[in-house]
Amino acid sequence: MKKIILSFLFLCLICSACGKKEPKIDTLGQIAKRDKLIIGVRDDTAPFGFRDKNGNLIGYDIDLANIIAKGILKDEKKVEFVPVTASNRIMKLNSGEVDILISTMSITEQRQQILDFSIPYHIAGQAILTNRASKATSLKDFEGKKLIIVFGSTSENNLRTNVPEVEILGFKTYKDAFNALKAGKAQGIVADDTILYNLALNDGSVKILPKRYSQEPYAVAFRKEKESVRLIREVDYIIDNLQSTGRLNKMREKWNIK
Repeated sequence: MKKIILSFLFLCLICSACGKKEPKIDTLGQIAKRDKLIIGVRDDTAPFGFRDKNGNLIGYDIDLANIIAKGILKDEKKVEFVPVTASNRIMKLNSGEVDILISTMSITEQRQQILDFSIPYHIAGQAILTNRASKATSLKDFEGKKLIIVFGSTSENNLRTNVPEVEILGFKTYKDAFNALKAGKAQGIVADDTILYNLALNDGSVKILPKRYSQEPYAVAFRKEKESVRLIREVDYIIDNLQSTGRLNKMREKWNIK
């Protein structure tokens, strides 16, 4: 009987060991195992993320992505870029298509309900781009008129709050938004000033009004889960080091970001 009981207990231990699940690898571990960092970036928001004449992705966010890849995997070339838009980037992150987002995404209370963020790497401010002949001087001058936003940005909420009577036209990309302004479909575009500066850079028919209507702290975005904790800590360390050593300022100078 004693042998039977011992045999039964031994079988129970074996079954128990077989039933144990392997501990889930966190996001940083998955990246290390894959030996590649997959990042969602914009390709229509110069000077942060855009394409050169040869179709290569370049910009401030792209430089930051390469630096983060080097910090994590010791090689800035071990990165894959996935183009995203303001309206689909959160979906691509939460679906696991990308590991992180570096895509001119600002931290907001609403987004913090579903995402985690790094420390900020840039502070932008929302402004208005309008025709040079416009007499408007502030957001209030656009009440009852049409303003353009890009879907997925924070511009719409700001407009609804400050000028509820404004008619809002939405577009998927900043290129489409700018073309709509040039075609006379609206009286202005509301977006982050750094993006508007690039749109206006070589076009004397438009201007940016001086007032800023928000502070937009750009940060790296992560899935909101415990598996992101080590990766967030690593990215925060890299950004903090870039800030303290002055490298972020040099990157802004390189891309003429004010």
